Amino acid sequence: MFPSPSFVPPSRPPLPVRPPRHHLPAAPPRHALGLGIALLVLALLAGLLLRLDRRPFFQGLDDRWAASVNDSAAGGSGGSDGLGGFTTVLDRLGGPLGMVLPLLVIGCLCVYGRWRSGLFVFTVTVVANLVVLLPLKQLADRPRPPHPLVLVNDGSYPSGQVFSAVTLVVAVAVVVFPPRARRWWWAFGASYVLAMMGSRTWLHAQWLSDTAAGALVGAGTCLVLWRAFAPLLETESERMASNSLWL
Repeated sequence: MFPSPSFVPPSRPPLPVRPPRHHLPAAPPRHALGLGIALLVLALLAGLLLRLDRRPFFQGLDDRWAASVNDSAAGGSGGSDGLGGFTTVLDRLGGPLGMVLPLLVIGCLCVYGRWRSGLFVFTVTVVANLVVLLPLKQLADRPRPPHPLVLVNDGSYPSGQVFSAVTLVVAVAVVVFPPRARRWWWAFGASYVLAMMGSRTWLHAQWLSDTAAGALVGAGTCLVLWRAFAPLLETESERMASNSLWL
């Protein structure tokens, strides 16, 4: 009736232990999906308003900002020439030339076996531009400000250059920089995005609200895709921690 002293009860198999998580890629913040959707819906509603009313309630602010930019450019001295050159450089970076930067990031990631991060960067910076930004431009169909100083196409809302700047900054922050360095990157990225926003209005290429919408759409897209890619990025993080990226 009693087990013999040599009897050993069967033990349960040990639970699988997940490998430790590496600090890269970064995990998405809490409520990233909800916040991202809210930003995109806000930009969509503004686009619908522009479609229905060519002079929405924020057009007055856009006009005043454009007038102040004109006054600053007219009242400036030689410094305005330097500022004009700087804004032209930003215009080139925000255009087709700017696509070289994310492609370089994607290539470097794939060389090190981080194809998951490369796929995330490609989706955020390239695919989202075609799937999210361009349809929104066609929906709003907003005319450009008069007399732009650079070559522009149709569709002022939202700003594609600002969208590209935001998506590049966020994508690089997620997959490239560790937490301590990421703080400095966020500061640099915010300065870069603000400079891009200012350059678009200085060049009369877009209204102020167009640049704000470009930032909203870029941030919202990044948050949604960051949440969507979280399982794939977490797998890469665990593989990086266990030095098994190529397995």
